[in-house]
Amino acid sequence: MVAFPPRPPDGLPAPGRFAHLHPGDGACLMESAALLAGGRFTDSPPGTHPALAALARVVNDSVGDATRHALWPLAAELADARPAGRAYASLLVGSVVDAARVLRPASRRLARHGRACRRRSEKLAHVPAGGLPGRAADLVWWRGPGRRHLEHALRVLCAAPDADRRLALLLREAVAQARDRAARDGVVRGGRVPAGEGRCNR
Repeated sequence: MVAFPPRPPDGLPAPGRFAHLHPGDGACLMESAALLAGGRFTDSPPGTHPALAALARVVNDSVGDATRHALWPLAAELADARPAGRAYASLLVGSVVDAARVLRPASRRLARHGRACRRRSEKLAHVPAGGLPGRAADLVWWRGPGRRHLEHALRVLCAAPDADRRLALLLREAVAQARDRAARDGVVRGGRVPAGEGRCNR
């Protein structure tokens, strides 16, 4: 297991829960990613896929202080993690649903959500990105069923006795997979850092 430093280097805001008005007040994981990317202070930086950013925000706001501090190095990876494929969002949401089904294998709702994500990702697997109709359809899915599926699965994970461990592992794996997919898509620009969702806090 990789040992992470207990706190970010000097000059970076202290990790904190929720959104912040100014870096001097602290920064959530996604706000740190925005700073490392050299952009404006926001929890939705353009270099991070919206679905991955949503996952990172909930994880940041739901885990304890020690786990949150241990996760801060992921900000550098999140700053440049935006796969181009249209299937990515449903693949990510499906992986979170699968993680929740480990805890509730008998849940019909989770099973239904998982099937929906698989069908969508299979349908879009070889559909090229781009085009206004496709972007509009993806936005409608993400802001509707996609986000609801993600939020429900995360509520299940947040209720686990070992929620911090599960959420941290899930986010680390999701970031690594997003970076791999972005690299295959030719999206990652090289190097580690390029030049309101539902919460389930405990």
